[in-house]
Amino acid sequence: MTRLRPRSLVAVVAAAALVAAAASCSSDGQDAAPPPTTTAPPFTVPPVSSTTVAPPDAPLVFSPEGNNLWAYADAEGFPAQEVATNADDDPEGRDLNGQVCLLPGGLLVAGEDTGQPDVTPGWGIFQLEGDQLGELSVNQVGKLTPTYQSHPDNFGCAVLSTGALVTTDIGNEVTGPADGQLTVWFPPFTGGTLDPDANNAGFAPVAHCKVDIGLATPGGIAVDGDDNVYVGSARPPTAGVLRFSGDWPTGPDAADGCGRTDPTGEPLVAVGAVEREVFIAAGPHRLAAPHSVALTADGGFYVSSVVNGIINEYDADGAFVQRVLAPPAGEELGAEPFSTGTPLGLATGPDGSLFYADLGLVADPATGFGPGDQTGSVRVIRFVDGEPQPPEVVADDLDFPDGLGVFPAGGAGGIASVL
Repeated sequence: MTRLRPRSLVAVVAAAALVAAAASCSSDGQDAAPPPTTTAPPFTVPPVSSTTVAPPDAPLVFSPEGNNLWAYADAEGFPAQEVATNADDDPEGRDLNGQVCLLPGGLLVAGEDTGQPDVTPGWGIFQLEGDQLGELSVNQVGKLTPTYQSHPDNFGCAVLSTGALVTTDIGNEVTGPADGQLTVWFPPFTGGTLDPDANNAGFAPVAHCKVDIGLATPGGIAVDGDDNVYVGSARPPTAGVLRFSGDWPTGPDAADGCGRTDPTGEPLVAVGAVEREVFIAAGPHRLAAPHSVALTADGGFYVSSVVNGIINEYDADGAFVQRVLAPPAGEELGAEPFSTGTPLGLATGPDGSLFYADLGLVADPATGFGPGDQTGSVRVIRFVDGEPQPPEVVADDLDFPDGLGVFPAGGAGGIASVL
């Protein structure tokens, strides 16, 4: 069957197109030659079998795709399992998308918009069960649902050292005021019982505080060791990688550093508590429309620009280091996607490998600009002496793989044990 494109994907792609023409050719004369395209044959997700069971200590790559949730093992052959099925194909399924994060106790976080527009989208909290790939399952135990300034499109998530969770929602997609949001949520994240007909899915409200309500198409999030939060913003007036630092609120009240309210009446951070700055500007080094941010092994950053197929590396101070991914010279986006893909979500593995979710954008005269029909993929870039190698295909023929999360052990018990 043909599924509707998740709203968050369409929003990011459309917003990226606005700034691409002005920024995609800006290189400041420092562009390195793009890495060669992979020579590995296409790989389509296989069912898990006795010949593709992953080693128990293999890192797991979680990726929503077509509103399903897949897990891939970072092991030979990239064995895979569909962990959760979308609600269109399974009456008890859940529609999942966006960045995937991990909370203490083996709780997974992902965008969850089952039943929209009748049910308001938010972020689902899921208990991960199972000891190995092929036996994994998730059970929804909570939902985070803020008020939105305009469009309820969710995407990013990351965890602070305190155990609090930060999330982004996109807001206005292409035109209109910048009203995407950055919100911090405070544990506990569970409570209540799943009720598919309830607007908040039947779960108890979770205490939170909005940190910023003026972001232009924010996307993926990264957090460094000092609890500085880095967010990609794809369009003006906040285009670039934004850094948030300062005294993060610890609860929803004034005594906790959340002393104001936003126009919807929800808690808003105290003036001056958390500062926002442009850490990496959009435009130079072909960073046309920054979307997702991931940490490098040495404290730097990878940043994706989906519309022109770019991933750049920056050092800990935000200075450009190298081009990690670019389409081959002379290749143009058309009815077929770039051979190296169009990276949206990013995640770094325990060994420093960089995984990316490729939307599979096409510019087709017949169907227009956007994700093609099963043209998406999940890929990984390895590094040898700091040099990016040709990307390997983890899985292809995918519908709208948008976000990622990579976790360091093979099963739910192993994941929980390292937190």
